[in-house]
This record gives sequence, structure tokens and C-alpha cells, in this order.
Amino acid sequence: MVVYLGTSPYFWHMFVRKKKNRSGSVSIQIIQKVNRNNKVLKTIGSSSAPTEIERLYKQALYEMPRLYGATLFDQPKEASIYDLSNDNIRIIGPELVFGRIFNHIGFNQINDQLFKDLSISRITHPGSKLNLSEYLRENNREEITVDRIYYFLDRLNSRYKEKVEDISFNYTKCLLGGKIGVVFYDMTTIYFESSQPDEFRETGFSKDGKHHLPQIYLGLLVGKDDYPIGYDIFEGGIYEGHTLIPVIEKFEKRFNLDKPIVVADAGLLSSKNILALENKGYSFIIGARIKNEKDQIKTQILQLSLEDGQISKITKPDNTTLFISYSSKRAKKDLSNRERGLRRLEKSLKAGRLTKSNINNRGYNKYLLFKGELKIEIDYDKFKLDSRWDGLKGYVTNTKLSGDEVIENYNNLWKIEKAFRISKTDLKIRPIFHRLRDRIEAHICISFVSYLLYRELERVLPDNISIKKAIKAINKMYEIILNDKKIRLRNNETQEKIIEIVNAIF
Repeated sequence: MVVYLGTSPYFWHMFVRKKKNRSGSVSIQIIQKVNRNNKVLKTIGSSSAPTEIERLYKQALYEMPRLYGATLFDQPKEASIYDLSNDNIRIIGPELVFGRIFNHIGFNQINDQLFKDLSISRITHPGSKLNLSEYLRENNREEITVDRIYYFLDRLNSRYKEKVEDISFNYTKCLLGGKIGVVFYDMTTIYFESSQPDEFRETGFSKDGKHHLPQIYLGLLVGKDDYPIGYDIFEGGIYEGHTLIPVIEKFEKRFNLDKPIVVADAGLLSSKNILALENKGYSFIIGARIKNEKDQIKTQILQLSLEDGQISKITKPDNTTLFISYSSKRAKKDLSNRERGLRRLEKSLKAGRLTKSNINNRGYNKYLLFKGELKIEIDYDKFKLDSRWDGLKGYVTNTKLSGDEVIENYNNLWKIEKAFRISKTDLKIRPIFHRLRDRIEAHICISFVSYLLYRELERVLPDNISIKKAIKAINKMYEIILNDKKIRLRNNETQEKIIEIVNAIF
């Protein structure tokens, strides 16, 4: 008879193996030797990263005696708090908060855990897809290789994009009382960390100031209070005005919209767009470029004597209405911008950087005066004359709305700009490192879902808890796994308030 004192015979015949896989990764396994055969008792995980392999190896060494170390004489010992390691701690905040919002909106109709993980991790661990591995590791979830993530992205857009837009539209429609009477449209550019353009990623006018890098255009359509309806992406060299009509028609047909009022920025204003909108029966509110109006209209505008907050109405020859408003706050900003532009011109002129061959008539270069072949001066009279436009803002519409109603609707466009800003900074939608179109579209689709989750949490938070503070608190909600039991650590005051609000509303 062989007696094993204090140690299981199984333990003496067990060891940890590092097994190299065909993919190049290494699997960490707990092996039991039975006679001359090796039996895999448990695979701890696999990775190709040396630091992660070492972590998995240590975890196997930790688990081996605890899982299989009971003796013939010893009673199984309950793990105590002194046996805990970091591997027993799991972050649960993202799933508790954003997982609940994800399900409430209806995205759980897409029964795919990886899609949910990608959408949530874009908020809590923004950046590259490699950060998803960190998110899953902190949540003690299955290890997912980058190759598997890319394989998933290659198929995500064709599988889920339409479903994502259906869910988002139905949720927005429900929040807005069952009717979408006004839609807001705007565009932004998203650049790529690559110097090689193609037929989709093209160089063009960049709103991020990255004119030398390939880019795409992202068009976003939202309802009142910036609830997203849908989006589309376009080649980087397209003129943004050419995207307005196709996007509006696409979503009107798909969601059976009843000819909503279309609100768009001045950059989308063109005589062709206005004519197309009218011919197709759309009402619209579009920002006007009042300095580009015909001389007759400009004369009428400059003859106005508006006080702060006043609005004047001008009927244009095409029977559309041009509302002109004046704001003293805007006038101060316009003056400040002009003076800053003038100072830059004076500095460049003094340094000799301005010549006829290297300047154009854009921006504040319009204040330059050419004399003869070589001499360039600043036309200060033109600068002073431009002050007549300070504080004036125009809005073109074919609706019967009052000036106040037109301006109120138009001013909601800043919320789309906020959505773009959140996506680019907080969710790190840019720069994009993908090259294949399927992966680019998948990246945008995930960011679209993440923005709606982000926006919904932000909407319900109290004034004393910012969204950034909330995300930081959410990432510090933990539970401990002890003796196969899950024990949640006590939340602090901020965390408890977030959970209370989310559980009550969603």
C-alpha cells in the first residue's frame, strides 16, 4: 500500500504543459499522467503574447493543487480571503450598465455575444480591436484572438447593419412619441493611418485637417434630441452636397417616413439640392451663406437694422423664405475671428511668406490687395467693410414655420456635431487602421451602436455625474469569485447612484 501524506496522489502525477498550436499560439494545460499516457484535465487558455502565456502558466500552477489537491486523509478546505488572487476578481460594471441598456434598446435581438462585447468595449476600452482582448480578460471571459475578431468583422456588416438600423429607428420613433416629423443631417470625415488611397478611401477636403491622408465621409441622420436613425458612408473625395438627397430618400423609403422636415447645414446648400428637395415634396430648413446671395438679396440684408435677438424675413425670387437673425454674441465672435485672421496675414506678409504664386482668395486672403506684379498689401478698407456682416446668420426654408421655430430647429444641428465629436474622441472612431471595406463598415456599425448606448446613459445621468466620470466608475465595479460563489464588492456612492438610475429607467 502506498500512502500519500498531506498530498493527493493525483497531484504528484500532474504537471503544467505549454503546448504549441499550429496557429502559433501556446495553450496552457493541466496534465495528469496515467500510467504512460497524458490526460488533459483542464486547458487554462491560449495566447501568442509572452506576457499572457506567463500569466496563464501561473494561473495553472495556482489552480492545480486547489482543484485536485485533496488527500485521502484531508477534508477539502474552503478557500479563504487569503487564497484570493487577481484572477478571482472580475469587472462587472460594463455588463451591469451598458449590457442592460443594450438589451433595453433591443440590440439583444442580435444574438451574438461578440457583437455585444465589441459594442460595449468601444465605450469602456476605446481604441483598437486589441483592446477587446483586455476588456474580456478583465471580465474573466473567453480569450478571443485578433484573427477571430477580424474574421467576425468581415461578416458583421452584411449580417447585422440593417438589423442595427431597424432597432435604432424603432427605438428613436418610440422615444419621439411614434412620429418623426423632423430629421437632421450632417457629415464628417474620418481619416485613415495610411498613405495609400484606393477607390473608397480617397484624399479630399478633411474636416479633421488631415488633407494628406485617405478618408471617407460619414453621413448621420438623426431625429429630435439627436436620437440616431441611420447612417451611410461615402468615398472620401465626394462633394458632401451630393449625399443629402440619396440618404434622405433611402431612409424615407425604408422606414416609410411621412416626408419629414429636413434640416441641414449650409455646406449642403446648393441650388440643385433645394430644387430637388422641392420637386420631391420635402420641406427643409438649411443654413444660408448670406454673403453668397445675389446682390439684390445682399442689399436687403445690409439694409436691416436688427437689434440683439431680432429676426427679419426676406422672400426670395424662388418663393423660399430667408430668415436673418442678429446676435451680439455672434458679432463679437465674428469680429474676433476676423481680427485673428488679419493678424495672421500681417505676420505672413511681414515675414515675406505671401506671394502671388502661393496664395488664393480663400478665407481671410480676401483682404489682400495686389499692386502691380510684385507688391502685395492688406486692404484694411475691405476688412472694415466686412464688419457689416458681423452677428448676422441666415436660414433658408420653404416651410410655414415662424422665424423662431426655424432657428430653434436649425440649432439642433449642433447635437449632430456633438455626436461626431463624441465618436471621434470618447469612442475613438478615428483614425481607422482597417484597409478592407467590410472591416471599415463593421467598425462604423459598432461605433454607431456604441454611440447610442453612450448617449442613453448620458441622457439619464444627473448633473453632478458626467459621462466620463460615470464610465470611470463603471470600470471599477467588481465582484469576487470565491468557492464558486460570486460576491459583489460594495459600490461607492457614485456607482450606487448609476446602478439605481439604470435599473429604474432601463
